[in-house]
Amino acid sequence: MSEAPVRVAVIVGSVREGRFGPVVAGWLAGVAGDHGGFEVDVVDLAEPGLPLVLPAFGTAPPVEVVGEVTPRLEAADAFVVVTPEYNHSYPASLKNAIDWHRTEWLAKPVAFVSYGGISGGLRAVEHLRAVFAELHAVTIRETVSFHGAHARFGPDGAPTDDGAAVAAEAMLDQLEWWARSLAEARAARAYPG
Repeated sequence: MSEAPVRVAVIVGSVREGRFGPVVAGWLAGVAGDHGGFEVDVVDLAEPGLPLVLPAFGTAPPVEVVGEVTPRLEAADAFVVVTPEYNHSYPASLKNAIDWHRTEWLAKPVAFVSYGGISGGLRAVEHLRAVFAELHAVTIRETVSFHGAHARFGPDGAPTDDGAAVAAEAMLDQLEWWARSLAEARAARAYPG
C-alpha cells in the first residue's frame, strides 16, 4: 500500500515588481512534483486576492485577504519558503503572512530555498529559523541557496548547475520524513504548544 502524498505549500515570499521568486519557486515545485512524495500548492503572496502587505502589525488582517491564504496553509502538511534577502533579512510580505497565522504552522516542518547576491539569501533563512521556532514549527537543516540567482538560471527556468537539484532532493527527502513523522505524532496526540 503506497502512502498518500505529503501536501506541501511552496510559499513565494517576495511581492516586489520584477521579483525573481516565481522562477525559483516554479523550478522547486517541479522538482518536488517529480520527487514522488508530494502534492504541491504554490502560494504566491503576490497573487491577486493575496495582498499581504496591508495594515500595521497588531491590526487584524482583513478576512478577504487571509481567507485566501489560511485554508491553503492549514491544508499543508509541510512548507517550503522561497525567499530573497532584503537588507540582510526576509520580505515584509512574508513576515505578515507568517504573523497573521499561528495554528497553521504548529508542529509542521518548514524548508527554505533562498536567493540573493553574494550571501544567496542565507541571512534571511537564519532570521526565519528563529521566527518559525517561536511558532513551534520544525525547520529542515538542508537548504537550497542561489548566490547571484539571476545568473544561475537558464532561459528554461532551471538552474544551470546540477548541484541545485541534488541539494533540493536532499532537502525534500528530509522534509518528507519530518512531514510524515509529525503528521503521525499529531494524529496520535494533540501538540501541547
